[in-house]
Amino acid sequence: MLKQIERPTERPPAPGRVLSDFGPIYASSGFIGWLFAVTAPVAIILSVGSKGGLSEGEIASWIFGVFFINGLITILFCWLYRQPLAFFWTIPGTVLVGQSLTHLTFPQVVGAYYVTSALMLVLGATGSVKRAMELVPLPIVMGMVAGVFLRFGLDLVHAVFADIAIAGPMVAVWLLLSALPWLGQRCPPIIGALIVGAVATIALGKFDASAPLRLELIRPVLQEPAWSIAAMVELVVPLAITVLVVQNGQGIAVLKAAGHEPPINAVAVACGIGSAITALAGGISTCLTGPTNAILVGSGERKRQYTAGIVVGILAILFGLLAPTFTRLLLNAPKSLIAALAGLAMLRVLQSAFTTAFGSRFSLGALVAFLVTVADHPLLNVGAAFWGLIGGLAVSLLMERPDFAAKPKS
Repeated sequence: MLKQIERPTERPPAPGRVLSDFGPIYASSGFIGWLFAVTAPVAIILSVGSKGGLSEGEIASWIFGVFFINGLITILFCWLYRQPLAFFWTIPGTVLVGQSLTHLTFPQVVGAYYVTSALMLVLGATGSVKRAMELVPLPIVMGMVAGVFLRFGLDLVHAVFADIAIAGPMVAVWLLLSALPWLGQRCPPIIGALIVGAVATIALGKFDASAPLRLELIRPVLQEPAWSIAAMVELVVPLAITVLVVQNGQGIAVLKAAGHEPPINAVAVACGIGSAITALAGGISTCLTGPTNAILVGSGERKRQYTAGIVVGILAILFGLLAPTFTRLLLNAPKSLIAALAGLAMLRVLQSAFTTAFGSRFSLGALVAFLVTVADHPLLNVGAAFWGLIGGLAVSLLMERPDFAAKPKS
């Protein structure tokens, strides 16, 4: 079974070689990649955790798990494979869990994390990842994902109308930096939006300073899982799909386009192991990140880009250890800032989900998956996202049979 896991093609570099491969370009790429991960994606965790009724300590523990553990995995894989293999957590899965927390308890969700990790570990160790990816057509999956993500786009619009003084400048700066690539390369749009939003928040006196900020190390809140059939049915397969198909698929595509050969099965095994460990602290499933890896391969020599990944891992570990401080800082910010930041971060992802879902094949099945998910009516105590997948697949099997035989457009 373990023969399916790819071995490194050369020996891991000695410390001296790592230092000689390192340089300012890779330090900068690593810092920007890490900065992206600690802005909007963390805002999504805060939004989901707060609406799901989690305490500040539980949210901080979640953030610790997904940064500290995945930082260690990132350093290990970058060093072993000499590639920029940055691991964080599944953003679509986080949004999916937010929907589930409206009718499931957090221990039940954590129980689903463990089963998902076991499934990914088996798929990776047996080399079945590719076959598993093909079970449900990607357009139908992305129809479900678009339905889950839609709320963040709507929350962005609501934030602009509810607090134009904060959300308005954030949207304007995001649009400006996105429209001018030469400027956006110097300051990524989402980071520019965060800076402007923070300045507006402080200038308008909307930051809640009642709770004093201080540097504080994490004391993880260990979560005891609860085993619920409803949670397993609702979350395990969709979570595994968001990791192996949506997130890992993005990360692998980004790395291959840059000339790297990521170890697909080894990555899946790492996601399985990482997911089990982060679940101890309430953290969601590990994945190979797309956006951060895209930043890491954007500059420098290909054979030296792994050092930028090591920088990301080191910074992630430090951020995880100080998770209580950063969690309190963000929770004290106005809700409109968090909603606008999360919404802006999801715009491109939402656009991509719609494009993939309705671009060519399985468009009717994708539409059904989208509508059922947006309607958000649980059935048999199982959330709508799962039924969106089932409904979309059933409609495509009945109405779009030729699409199963047709080859996807390259």
